[in-house]
Amino acid sequence: MTYGLIAGNGRFPILALESARQLGHEVVVIAIQEEASKEVEALAARCYWISLGQLGKLIEILKREGITQVVMAGQVKHTRIFSSIVPDWRLVKLLASLPHKNTDALIGGVARVLESEGIQLADSTALLKPLLAGEGVLSRRKPTKSELADIEYGRRVASALAGFDIGQSCAICERACVAVEAMEGTDAMLQRAASLANGRPLTLVKSGRRRAHLLFDVPVAGPRTIDTMIETGTTAMAVDAGRTLLLDRDEMLAKANEANIAIVGLAPQD
Repeated sequence: MTYGLIAGNGRFPILALESARQLGHEVVVIAIQEEASKEVEALAARCYWISLGQLGKLIEILKREGITQVVMAGQVKHTRIFSSIVPDWRLVKLLASLPHKNTDALIGGVARVLESEGIQLADSTALLKPLLAGEGVLSRRKPTKSELADIEYGRRVASALAGFDIGQSCAICERACVAVEAMEGTDAMLQRAASLANGRPLTLVKSGRRRAHLLFDVPVAGPRTIDTMIETGTTAMAVDAGRTLLLDRDEMLAKANEANIAIVGLAPQD
């Protein structure tokens, strides 16, 4: 089967392409030039580079290639909406029709435009199901009683945050919410939290959106997440089981174990 893959930044698109190759799928990549890595070119059957604002060109490429299913893989920074990128007429028309410019509204709008052209947006984890976090303790160390209390409180905060489509993560310290994620991303949020916590340990809680699908904006953690946790004194992380991708899982867990960081997957709160 031939898939289309819209590549953003990070390891997600690379791992998806490696998995597709192992499964024998041909993948045509449409890489976002402001975000994607050049690595995608070597793993794609064919690769096209477009600007983030070129919705019309995206549709043109997909139709020319005869692609009817496309996957979104990799992050596109929400701040790009407010950058100097110039949208084409298709995107201008879409943006003008949106009541809000949050992730659900924007990418949901793109999905509807694609569907009107006979192109279906597919599950973004379709090629990476084995990398979804399982339920239970994933690291060598279990969370402490104090960390579990922070996780319980943080899950309520993160779930509410995700419900408003603002961010996916929060940093908790001693049952107090120190910082919540917005457009800056998890790493920057943790760094901000560390500047406020005065050396006290933090707990990171990530939550997926309250939606039944995994078409876009799936929570992701990886080795870089652990590096930031070590840097910021974050000693535990809780993620939604079945809805969070653990990229480069073995390396990530090895780093966590070496740093004595606890990681746990919990059933999503819907």
